[in-house]
Amino acid sequence: MATPFLGMDPYLEHPILWTGVHSGLINAIRGQIAPGLRPRYVASVEERVMIDIPKMQRIPDLWIQKARRLGRTLSGSRTAVADVELEEPLVMEISSEPVREHYIEILDRYQDLKVVTVIEVLSPINKTPGPGRDEYLRKRNATLQSSTHLVEIDLLRRGTRMIDFSPEQLEAIGPFEYLVNVNRFEPGRTQYEIMARQLRNRLPKFGIPLVPPDPDVALDLQAALNQVYEDGSYMLRIHYERPCSPALNAEDQNWAGDCWLSYRQAHSELFGNAAE
Repeated sequence: MATPFLGMDPYLEHPILWTGVHSGLINAIRGQIAPGLRPRYVASVEERVMIDIPKMQRIPDLWIQKARRLGRTLSGSRTAVADVELEEPLVMEISSEPVREHYIEILDRYQDLKVVTVIEVLSPINKTPGPGRDEYLRKRNATLQSSTHLVEIDLLRRGTRMIDFSPEQLEAIGPFEYLVNVNRFEPGRTQYEIMARQLRNRLPKFGIPLVPPDPDVALDLQAALNQVYEDGSYMLRIHYERPCSPALNAEDQNWAGDCWLSYRQAHSELFGNAAE
């Protein structure tokens, strides 16, 4: 089942949701490209562990629970307040464990499992100044200095881009919120294949490079996102009637609301009467 939107669902960028979305995308991408890689290549999900990440750079892991407001009876024992209406707080717990990020390596079985391509789905920690971004950039630079292709998928509207575009380049690309870039191994490595999308555009279908002369393996990014959306039942978890976070402009928020209403009407088996 697709998202309520033609392309990226901006509500999935919420920090509370993104960790699960990111993991799901990594697995969906691997599952989609794996058949096209055989028999020479295999796709492996790898883990990058980052420690000493400031709390302000962390994404909350689950997480939130409702707390019962406690009071005292005449005997002094603690009990739930039944006759006084008090606001019920949310108790939030942020993990102090190391931050773990997953990415995909395409390995060449004919060259002793040499890494030929790295596929990264960017997270807020990669796009926010601090130790997390610094560590990602070190890994990225090491890839760019090797014979490995690099594919970066950025489905986050906020944060600092990985590529510092000039004004002329930005004008040539045009307005965009989401970006896929492919850097193929070649002398100099100065060329990036850019696929930019706005909020209302379908996400691209593009080629993942392998060892020449082998052809690229196709990745339909929109299909991968839709799979994650359905597998995670996000249509039943997200409060689309509330403003998106990070915020959309007024026009896009109204458009998103219309998309959600149409989606509910089209899937009445899940939501009943959308007018209720």
